Amino acid sequence: MKFTIKRSIFVDHLNNVQRAISSRTTIPILTGIKIAVLDSGIILTGSDSTISIEIYISKEDESNQLSIAETGSIVLPSRFLGDIVKKLPEDQLTLEVQDNLQTVIRSGESVFNLNGTAGSEYPTLPEIDADSTYVLPGHLFKRVVNHTIISVSNQQIRPLFTGVHFILADEQLKAVSTDSHRLSQRIVPLTMPEESQGKPLEINIPGQTLTELTRLVDDNEDIEMMVTDNQVLFKIDNVYLYSRLLEGNYPDTDRLLSLDYNTKIKVDAQELVHAVERALILSHQGKNNVVKLSLSQEEAILSGHSSEIGYVKEKLSLLSFEGDDLEISFNPDYLREALRSFGGQDVVIRFVNPTHSFILTPSEDEDEFNMVQLITPIRTPGN
Repeated sequence: MKFTIKRSIFVDHLNNVQRAISSRTTIPILTGIKIAVLDSGIILTGSDSTISIEIYISKEDESNQLSIAETGSIVLPSRFLGDIVKKLPEDQLTLEVQDNLQTVIRSGESVFNLNGTAGSEYPTLPEIDADSTYVLPGHLFKRVVNHTIISVSNQQIRPLFTGVHFILADEQLKAVSTDSHRLSQRIVPLTMPEESQGKPLEINIPGQTLTELTRLVDDNEDIEMMVTDNQVLFKIDNVYLYSRLLEGNYPDTDRLLSLDYNTKIKVDAQELVHAVERALILSHQGKNNVVKLSLSQEEAILSGHSSEIGYVKEKLSLLSFEGDDLEISFNPDYLREALRSFGGQDVVIRFVNPTHSFILTPSEDEDEFNMVQLITPIRTPGN
């Protein structure tokens, strides 16, 4: 096996493939990158058995400066291969696998030798034979993920909550996530493939998969999504991302969302974010990461304290206030992340009482649940 390629192109593709490789894998060969050389181009593959990324580099694309002398396949250690290729002196490299699986990498006067593993020993990626292909605009999909990923759980005790629940039906995409302390929901229009009309699709995609996917796609690219029983494939140009789906029936979260309130405020999301971040300076130092919001017709106060460090109190500027006076405590990190997901919009926050979850929606769409964040308060003495 032997090929020559433009080094900067190879580095970019290696970086993307490495996103799927975990140092914690219990399968030694998955710490490597598989390089398969065909007559028409090169396929790079990385996997941690849950996520797999495959990239095709075409010989027909002149910008790759790809010349193939001999076909074959090899698995090389990801970390060493990446470090070597990044530091080679010239913008062209030659990679050659010898009979004993010794791999020689040359660039200018530099020569590296790496021990490889036969490509035939690398696990085979799943075959995705789906009836329908869903086309998702990259910029829209990234917004959906960025809005919902914040509420994905990092606790493996409940694996289903480590992902985002997607429902594709009725010409729309609905995404929901919760870690039982907060909830995020985003609904956007979606053109359904003709063969899927009247066939709702519900899947649970791991949060890690979605995070890596948003790093791979540009705003002006489309994502093609194909689904089988327990696998999903995302295709972006010459990049293929495979992922296992999370098994289980996602809970009905619609029952948690209500327009009812006893207190309602409208705020500038960015201004409130900055106030929360100032309160975080002290709340992060305390044993309990809690801040309190006190609301009345006269004033709105955000406060926090650390018995070891000190106290912070800040008067907020509200755009509007309706309803009853209220004092409510919550995790400030949750509120900060929720507010950031709205960007520069004004946000409406509905409160029922100090022990009931409160709901954030954009002011321009406040009576709909197309874009929602929900946060569970923290009980404090007196509440």
